[in-house]
Amino acid sequence: MDKHDLYELCVQSVDHLAPLLRAIHGGSPRMLGEDFAGTAALSRRWCEAIDGGSAVAVDLDTDTLAKHPDAPGVTRLEADVRFANTPADVLFVGNFSIGYLHTRGELIEYLRHARSRLTPGGVFVCDTYGGDSAFIPGAVHRPHPIPKALDGVGGRICRYTWEQRDADPLTGMVTNAIHFRVDHCGDIVEEMLDAFVYEWRLWSVPELRDAMGEAGLAQTDVYAGLADAVDDEGNAYVTPVEDPDELDESFIVLVAGRA
Repeated sequence: MDKHDLYELCVQSVDHLAPLLRAIHGGSPRMLGEDFAGTAALSRRWCEAIDGGSAVAVDLDTDTLAKHPDAPGVTRLEADVRFANTPADVLFVGNFSIGYLHTRGELIEYLRHARSRLTPGGVFVCDTYGGDSAFIPGAVHRPHPIPKALDGVGGRICRYTWEQRDADPLTGMVTNAIHFRVDHCGDIVEEMLDAFVYEWRLWSVPELRDAMGEAGLAQTDVYAGLADAVDDEGNAYVTPVEDPDELDESFIVLVAGRA
């Protein structure tokens, strides 16, 4: 195991995300574009879940992108997402990676390019967080049992910490870090402090919607309550947020834009 294994375990929820993205699209999407893809976890799950599905995972980090063996239907592309030209029915930027674009000019440039990659009826989706704690330093801790199939041991727990180390509400810049501690029978057997550290621009929901509109993604919607939107059979049910009271005091949402 390494930090990327633990990241997939603790941070990503691709079993839920793949059907959610299909539901947000509203049709029968086949081609996924996963920008800032990391280990291409979503692309791999997308192609497993959809007959005839294909995905292009784009990232600048060659080693991370190539961590897992080739998977049917998945193309890995080492490139700057602003210059990738592969078409997509659904183009997704997850794990708050839209924050790698620090200025509004960079954001709109990327969104215009993303729009050009969408097939007719396609949708661009990214995530962000907000609410009362958005610019307050602090940390969230969660335990995640480690499947024996993943570590070959069984019975171990990964204690995951998401830390907001610094936040500037005047510039929108935040510094976030992820830490992992592996616990076995009450003893910490492995510790990865600052496994990932991010310097991001935290884009708000209205900022993202406004930029999407300027980039030609004229219809925008916001989706929340995502953890409960997929049933046991893997079917997703999503409706756009219409009332701000539907959001928690601190929230994570998906923002979607259509041409």
